[in-house]
Amino acid sequence: MRPLILDPLFRSIRTLGGVGPKTAPIFEKLLGGERIIGLLRHKPIDCIERGHIKSLSEINKEGIATVRVIPTAHTPAKRRGAPYRIAATGDGQPMDIIYFNAPGQWLKDTYPLGKEIVISGKIEFYNDKIQMLHPDYAVVPEKASEIKSHEPIYPMTAGLSPKALHKAIENALPLLPALPEWHDDSIIKKYKWSAWKDSMTMLHHPQSSNDTLSDSPVRQRLAYDEALARQLAMQIVRLRFKKKKGIAYTCSKDMRRKLIAALPFALTGAQSRALEDIDGDMAQSTRMLRLLQGDVGSGKTVVALAAMLNVITDGYQAALMAPTEILTRQHAETLLPICESLGVNLTVLTGRDKGKMRQDILNVIADGSAGIVIGTHALFQESVTFKNLGCVIIDEQHRFGVHQRLNLSDKGIAPDVLVMTATPIPRTLTISLFGDMDVSRLNEKPPGRKPVETALISQDRLADIAQGLKRKIETGERIYWVCPLVEESESLDLANAEDRYTLLQQLYGDRVGLIHGRMKPHEKDKVMQKFAGGELDILVATTVIEVGVNVPEATVMIIEHAERFGLAQLHQLRGRVGRGSDQSSCILLYSAPLSETAKERLAIMRETEDGFLIAEKDLELRGAGEVLGTRQSGLPSMHFIDIDAHRGLMDMAHDDARLIAKNDPELTSRRGEALKYLLYLFEQDDAIKTLGSG
Repeated sequence: MRPLILDPLFRSIRTLGGVGPKTAPIFEKLLGGERIIGLLRHKPIDCIERGHIKSLSEINKEGIATVRVIPTAHTPAKRRGAPYRIAATGDGQPMDIIYFNAPGQWLKDTYPLGKEIVISGKIEFYNDKIQMLHPDYAVVPEKASEIKSHEPIYPMTAGLSPKALHKAIENALPLLPALPEWHDDSIIKKYKWSAWKDSMTMLHHPQSSNDTLSDSPVRQRLAYDEALARQLAMQIVRLRFKKKKGIAYTCSKDMRRKLIAALPFALTGAQSRALEDIDGDMAQSTRMLRLLQGDVGSGKTVVALAAMLNVITDGYQAALMAPTEILTRQHAETLLPICESLGVNLTVLTGRDKGKMRQDILNVIADGSAGIVIGTHALFQESVTFKNLGCVIIDEQHRFGVHQRLNLSDKGIAPDVLVMTATPIPRTLTISLFGDMDVSRLNEKPPGRKPVETALISQDRLADIAQGLKRKIETGERIYWVCPLVEESESLDLANAEDRYTLLQQLYGDRVGLIHGRMKPHEKDKVMQKFAGGELDILVATTVIEVGVNVPEATVMIIEHAERFGLAQLHQLRGRVGRGSDQSSCILLYSAPLSETAKERLAIMRETEDGFLIAEKDLELRGAGEVLGTRQSGLPSMHFIDIDAHRGLMDMAHDDARLIAKNDPELTSRRGEALKYLLYLFEQDDAIKTLGSG
């Protein structure tokens, strides 16, 4: 149960004065929810310093000011679009107040002649005369207190006025309760942080623009609160996961030798190191919860197979879950010949399997004769039961939520979990997204893989590039041709790709295929299978080609308007080629002039193929906001954390959360009880529910 003292913060914003039936939906759109706590977390991005009320004789420079004046004359606009002028004076100093397209009667009522009025806005000088265009405030002296000397500026949305937002926030601030401090005194003193309630109040009452910056004490305090809440929630879920006693596997050296002998290549040093980590975890009676980050083409699937064989030799089953059918079937095609040579039964289950065929698959999973099961999210379904699931491998974790991961792991008594991603993630983001996991990295490519030659070529030479593909096709090579997303718009994007598809079809006929975002998944799969099977020579794609799709014969990657893509995206696309023994190339077509950032981005692509280095550079160049943009699904939104500015705080929160979970796992100490309030404030209720549970 959420503590009663927090209940006012979790009421609807519709209960606040100033939020009516018409504005409530607009507030909810702006805040992404209807709770008052969401309104209070809506942070200002700047601050207007209006200062104290001045007389006109004190004004000597342009800028925001609040002044006392007496209107002396109204000069209405002579024609549509012309200014309405109000002459005014203060201490013998003249000024003009100017409006465009404002109702004349309202102006006469607001600025009655001969009566003092307080106005606030931007002061300008025109022909040495003071003027103010559309004042932000115009009130009688008795209401001058409505004009704040320091006014916070918030992100807004259409249909909502700053005045309405300010009023709602001011009505919400008195609801903030005084709560026990959840940080150690040493941290509070070191960083000179105020209490949580005071910090929340100060957030909305900045005294200068500096108070709204990410490195201000108020923002640092609230960012650390959020980082600690997230990390502590992950550690509590990790504890729940680890609490169920796992199985200590023998990790048979004999089976590992047989696997290595069955492979057509030697393991890389990185693969061997990752397997040492995994074997170490699996030999323990506590459950494995590990993230395997593999750069493109680094051989994650073989590491996953080795982990699954650890449980197979001890009589248990293993499941590998992939986000799409095509990746599921590709994993199966890669692993099936190796499994057959080792005498291991491998079964595939996807949403496409129906009727008797599906039932037969479910039967062999349930009776345990299917040693390894590879599937899509179909594996989550209640109808799927395992006899003795010992290990769960999840490919491309960012496509699945943490709860889905736990759901699949609940299908066994206490299976080990290995999560894989082919997206190199900067260390800071790894902590933010996967703070509950141990991490292994594959940063080497299998021996014999040649570096992909990367060239920058002007978009003007597109026709020459298209003609030149003939030589590649004649030698049996295949080509990816990627068109960019234009302003996240599928319609524009689709027209762009269809133009390219039409051009290439004129040159190469029906040997050209097209994949775009409006196609159904099975339609995309069909085209992709044709390309992988050699029925197509060129594949034109609008959206990012599925991570992990393996076509060794594809040796050319052409990316149009490469300057529109992020570094990590370019790296992922380039990773679709260079998977066979032939020399591969990546052509980055660009349109001049390039910005300095675009030049640097494309230069990095030519200089390195190290995905982890590229991910760090991407974070530096674009900032976390874009790296964690809309194209990355399943990533959490953050209220106070600015990953670029708060990296140190996030590392500190990760270490702090691990220490708390180790020393006070049930949060029963004085600090632990206070931390429960923190978890509720950031809506980590699920973590609290797991406290004391099995």
